[in-house]
Amino acid sequence: MNAEVFWNVIGEYNQSTLWIQIIIIVCLLIGIILSYRTKYSYLAKLTLGITNFYIGIVFFAIFGTQPIQRFFALPLFLLAGALFIYEAYKNKNDKLTKPGVMQIILFVMYLLYPFVSIGLGNEFPKMVTHVMPCPIISLSIATYAGYSKKNKVLLTVLTIWGLTGVKSIIFSAYEDIILLICGIYGVYLLIKEVRSYQFKGL
Repeated sequence: MNAEVFWNVIGEYNQSTLWIQIIIIVCLLIGIILSYRTKYSYLAKLTLGITNFYIGIVFFAIFGTQPIQRFFALPLFLLAGALFIYEAYKNKNDKLTKPGVMQIILFVMYLLYPFVSIGLGNEFPKMVTHVMPCPIISLSIATYAGYSKKNKVLLTVLTIWGLTGVKSIIFSAYEDIILLICGIYGVYLLIKEVRSYQFKGL
């Protein structure tokens, strides 16, 4: 997939789904805020699960045109969505802890995503918005980092997509350096989880 195809898919998606994206971002923010402020800490995982499903079905299954979108990205986002929803049910009482410095930085970078895209010379509809694959994975990693119980498979799936931020150079989508930073943080979280598991096994 070349850069022109990449940006054409984004343009068609944004033109067709702008109002849906606005509704989704409002629901995401409400879900995450309520998870931090109320006993319903599972809402962040639930809304992220639904959103990852949405990205998989709408962005990749409907608007995707390339095999890598249909056979790599689509199942990856569907799996992430399913695992988030599963975690929301299985560990619904797991508290979302107050965000640390790194999480706050990642949240701010997520919020800045479209503004960075505009600053790089992109214009709507061919620009990155908050409800697109890379920003949503960035938000997913930043939010999921706050839970004490982490599904290693889910964290691995999120990290894999996070590391695809290296494509920022290939497609001149330099805003996805944000995604790459989140992916590297995901690697750190995975290593931490594996070490914690090994320690418990001793």
